[in-house]
Amino acid sequence: MNPLPAMSRRVWSSYVAIGDSFTEGMADPDPENDDAYIGWADRLAESLSDIAQMEHLPFHYANLAVRGRLLADVVGPQLDRALEMQPDLVSMVGGGNDLLRPGVDTNALMETLENAVIRLRQNGADVLLATPVDPQEAGLLKPLRGRHAVHTANIFTIAQRHGCYVLNLWGLPALRDWRLWADDRIHLTTEGHRRVALAALAALGHATDETDWRTPLPPGEATTKRQELRAHAAWAREHLAPWVQRRMKGESSGDHVEPKRPELSPMRPFDDAPGG
Repeated sequence: MNPLPAMSRRVWSSYVAIGDSFTEGMADPDPENDDAYIGWADRLAESLSDIAQMEHLPFHYANLAVRGRLLADVVGPQLDRALEMQPDLVSMVGGGNDLLRPGVDTNALMETLENAVIRLRQNGADVLLATPVDPQEAGLLKPLRGRHAVHTANIFTIAQRHGCYVLNLWGLPALRDWRLWADDRIHLTTEGHRRVALAALAALGHATDETDWRTPLPPGEATTKRQELRAHAAWAREHLAPWVQRRMKGESSGDHVEPKRPELSPMRPFDDAPGG
């Protein structure tokens, strides 16, 4: 068994992110492109670029993630393309869309993910995996907590076997605050993505101000039961119903979406990027 990677200031020169809408960065709009998003992986790449620059090393980044993708898509064409680029770091976050499906087989997900990790490690890449967020307070998604917990345990098992880094979102209670999530309750806000980027940087062994991203938001205004019910109804009408309709038609939100950064390229700075 390979040991977990040492918690040191490792410097990477090329990073490829693969995954679904979470890694694409949805709900974190790019102010320079109305049709694009930034997201935690881009923000992490900016920090890694800064670190490489301090060491007088080049840095290149690609993001192949596309919304709506199942794990088979992530570890299929996306993984193949990532391996062609021969990066020294790959973040691979997938399975979230699979876990929403009634007949999901968590054992099969684990096997699929582990085989992908083996391919990456055999090609010399370090791997960053991520657990799901604990849906304990996620309303209609709360019944899925058991399968999310199993998936989390499987991710840590894979990481231990193959020496991967883990972005432990399950262990980040601050993310259970709905104010860090967009109206669709599936994608993080800009502040949520910023916090996840810092958590990822810490998971990779770099120092961060943990109080900045771990500390929950100040208490918000109390809501009545009627207000909560109205909010649930609005969410079901505006977001859940279209998702169900796409499922019934065999469609995906990412059917006509291409990766936003299909090639390794240098980073451009973001106005509110996290520091390294």
